[in-house]
Amino acid sequence: MLDQPSSVRIGEELNQETLATYLNEHGIAKEISIQQFPSGYSNLTYLIQAGKEEYILRRPPFGANIKSAHDMEREFNVLSLLQKAGFTKVPEPILFCADENVMGAKFYLMKRVHGVILRNRVPKGMTIDPVTFKQLSKSAIDQLVQLHQLDIKSTGLDQLGKPEGYVQRQVEGWTKRYVNAQTDDIAAMNEAAEWMQKNIPTSAKASFIHNDYKYDNLVLNPDNLTEIKAILDWEMATVGDPLMDLGTTIAYWAEANDSDALKPFNLTWMPGNMTRNEMANYYAEKSQTSIDDIVFYYVFGSFKVGVICQQIYHRYKQGYTQDPRFASLIYVIKACGENARRAIFNSLI
Repeated sequence: MLDQPSSVRIGEELNQETLATYLNEHGIAKEISIQQFPSGYSNLTYLIQAGKEEYILRRPPFGANIKSAHDMEREFNVLSLLQKAGFTKVPEPILFCADENVMGAKFYLMKRVHGVILRNRVPKGMTIDPVTFKQLSKSAIDQLVQLHQLDIKSTGLDQLGKPEGYVQRQVEGWTKRYVNAQTDDIAAMNEAAEWMQKNIPTSAKASFIHNDYKYDNLVLNPDNLTEIKAILDWEMATVGDPLMDLGTTIAYWAEANDSDALKPFNLTWMPGNMTRNEMANYYAEKSQTSIDDIVFYYVFGSFKVGVICQQIYHRYKQGYTQDPRFASLIYVIKACGENARRAIFNSLI
């Protein structure tokens, strides 16, 4: 079911005594235990047990210098504003710590939400039939549409982004990130970057967008896997074109015939799940949004997923982490480039 944390080696990076003192000063029980969740490729996530209460602590990865992608205060503010806006599918934010002396970086604490998270395999002892996957596909899009329909002005969410020129900035920004983190010459990624610059559509709407929306960021009700209890990992959330959000989602949405390198992100390739095309059309129907430029948004999503992996792979090559999972990310980057190239060539997602 929910990822099980593993024991943490306490060292300079994570001083349990200092953290316990800080949490006690802010109303959390003095006696705590700390474990780390092994899954995930970006921010580090820990389980904090304090008496009968369970919290999740998030902090940036060691060696990261991408401030905008690991801004703990901003992520905490996102959760707080969404909660105030009445959006119920977020964990309850508890506190934010700006003092880097406590654990070597800024971090925040939120309430733990128990449930099922689908990663690269069906949880042990569980079976998910095609009918359930079909409905979960729809539920995922239903929830994304609901997020995109929040009134960004009345909720104050508009302060978290600048929608004007968003698509242009994203294309330029992710291209720059790719160049800065590049380790291998991948022609398909270069071609996608060049094509996007020449085919930027005009955005007609601004919404609050998650920007990393996929199955493994959803906490599901264990008694009804089609019900989403909470959405996690809001580190890239902002205000912008909602189709950029959809593009990232369907870029993660691996199908049965896709490269095996893309399948660990989701279980979307298993029988019953809607296809990328069906997902996009269902979104268009539910949101009453035109998807005439969906190929662009899918190409952008594929490129962005490739760049995210490239940044992590670059840190791995630099020696900031020895996590063996990161060595295989080069195949994910290449697969993302090929999917983007194929979509451009065939004008299909």
